[in-house]
Amino acid sequence: MFRKFVLTGLLAAALGTGAQAADVAAPPAIAAPAPWAFDFAFGGKLMSDYNFRGISQSARGPSVNVYGELRYGWLYGGAAFWTTKLPTRPVGEIDIYGGIRPVIGDLTLDLGLMYYLYTPERQFITTGAETPVALAGTWTPRNTDFLEFYGKAGYDITPQFNLGGAVYYSANWLGTGAYGLYAEVNAKYKLPNDFAISGALGHYWLGNTTVFGVNNFNIQDYLYWNAGVSWTYKDAVTLDLRYHGTNLTSQQCFATTGDYRGVFTGSGRSNWCGHSVVATLSVDLQWSKLPYK
Repeated sequence: MFRKFVLTGLLAAALGTGAQAADVAAPPAIAAPAPWAFDFAFGGKLMSDYNFRGISQSARGPSVNVYGELRYGWLYGGAAFWTTKLPTRPVGEIDIYGGIRPVIGDLTLDLGLMYYLYTPERQFITTGAETPVALAGTWTPRNTDFLEFYGKAGYDITPQFNLGGAVYYSANWLGTGAYGLYAEVNAKYKLPNDFAISGALGHYWLGNTTVFGVNNFNIQDYLYWNAGVSWTYKDAVTLDLRYHGTNLTSQQCFATTGDYRGVFTGSGRSNWCGHSVVATLSVDLQWSKLPYK
């Protein structure tokens, strides 16, 4: 039974539960200079760990992100690249996304879809020569690319305080055939001198998979939360220090993320979902607001 539990969990490794970056790949919404005018947003991040929904995508190591996004009024479309360290050994994660961001008074909505591409991938298979014999086998699908739909809402209760929520859904999470549904509530409060505090509380529901002959195996659901403080310089450069946590045990984390170290060592454990503090330096620019064009 442990073998089956591990097999299924390792499927998620190709994503590290974090492959989506719908909530992280999309840059902060910046007001367009004029209604229905074309604009272009671009930027990137330097991170001490690519942590997505509580689980590391970079094996607890540093990661880099770059993105570009074309905007026309409420419409937008873009692409982002993230460096990763995952069991299928892709060069990185490529997110291709698009949707609409209607702004109605103090309410901002964001409705769209995102495709996660990991390339090139190599299926994670062990023979028993490099791992304990009990852990020999096929550990990931051949292709972990998948499509996710999302909806977000944020409301400015006061000029300083924003309350929001988001829902993300995939019918074929990481190519496992299992659904993935994530929902969260979040809040942000602006402090003097361009500081802010923010946090989120979410839950991931994951369905059953039948890959590798494991029939109707349910992938572990889990809770995720984060809280942090940030400082922004001239609406363009942001320093963020954030605590991330989940309720997954190290064994459940291994089964959910597919940490390859848990396979090679035979421990059946992972620290990718444990409590962590992540530092991020972000740069977000907008063509229409550049001083020199």
